[in-house]
Amino acid sequence: MFDFDHWRTAAIFHNSVTAWLIAGGITLGVLTVLLGLRIIVRRYADRMRATPRTEVLELPLLVLGRTTLLFSIVLAANAGAQALELGERLLRYANTLLTIGFFWQLGVWFAAAVGIWIERRRVHSLAENRAALGSLGIIRFIANVLIWTLVMLATLDNLGVNITALIAGLGIGGVAVALALQNVLGDLFASLSIALDRPFVVGDFLAVDTFLGAVENIGIKSTQLRSLDGEQIIITNGDLLKSRLRNYGRMAERRVQFATTVSYGTPVAALEDIPRWIREFIEREKDTRFDRSHFLKHGEKALEFETVYYVLSADYNRYMDIQQSINLAIHRRFSDEGIDFAIAPQGVIARRTPEEANAPRDTPEESRPAMEGDRRRAN
Repeated sequence: MFDFDHWRTAAIFHNSVTAWLIAGGITLGVLTVLLGLRIIVRRYADRMRATPRTEVLELPLLVLGRTTLLFSIVLAANAGAQALELGERLLRYANTLLTIGFFWQLGVWFAAAVGIWIERRRVHSLAENRAALGSLGIIRFIANVLIWTLVMLATLDNLGVNITALIAGLGIGGVAVALALQNVLGDLFASLSIALDRPFVVGDFLAVDTFLGAVENIGIKSTQLRSLDGEQIIITNGDLLKSRLRNYGRMAERRVQFATTVSYGTPVAALEDIPRWIREFIEREKDTRFDRSHFLKHGEKALEFETVYYVLSADYNRYMDIQQSINLAIHRRFSDEGIDFAIAPQGVIARRTPEEANAPRDTPEESRPAMEGDRRRAN
């Protein structure tokens, strides 16, 4: 016949079956409560996050919702172990395991808090402050490195490792590692320099040597540009800071200088009017500020005018629209006034009347003696 009392009082690792059942019940109960609380916290945090307003408890609840299952199991097992009679050695191991689990859970909580804060700052910066976007990823990387380094050191210290000797050894070995990874570390420090100095931010349009593109992302090692043709350009941060950059995103206004050439047959009265016409065309355009327009010089094969004005916008398309409108207005006025354009390298583009086309051409001076001699011989 089965002896229930003997089975209930049987010793297993110096504890009765009853004590083990009680410990298991406590462990299961605590684990159930912890998992239930985690579900409640996550649901409540999700409801808060769905609202447009940021609640005071939203960040703490989101962080507590990142409690891991492994830590819950360790905590529940430690609570159940209190119902057992453990030796001093096992009790020390249990406390060490609980301490290490708590440190790793702290690391998860702090990393989650940093990640949530970074994400909120990113959303806020997209709307108001694009300059902060480039530094957010670097801040997150550095914060995570510090958090998990401290967690690892605390774990090793609880395992009985001499932290002081370890740090000294890492300092010596760090020199060799730094020499081997000097390019990577150079790019890392370059990214920190970009984050602190902010020579450009996400969204700025850069000219880097022969490359043109808008900044899409500033990473730990490289910066990503999107070119006008659509392809992605990746440049390491170290090379980027060594290059000469043109940041068109910081352009408050655009200075425009263009030349206009007319033929040498243009009347003097028209030459006096051309700068006034060009000024009129520029000033009637929106987002412009006229600077000057002058008859610059007598070129080799054309009369040259130089005009300078400012477009009060950094938008390249807006500049092209304004310049096109000015060019069309100049072309239309010259056509109405009978003024011919000229291209200096190719000579004068002349428009002649039918009478001028049928008239005899002027004879160059150097050819006249030869022609007169031919005429005398013919006579």
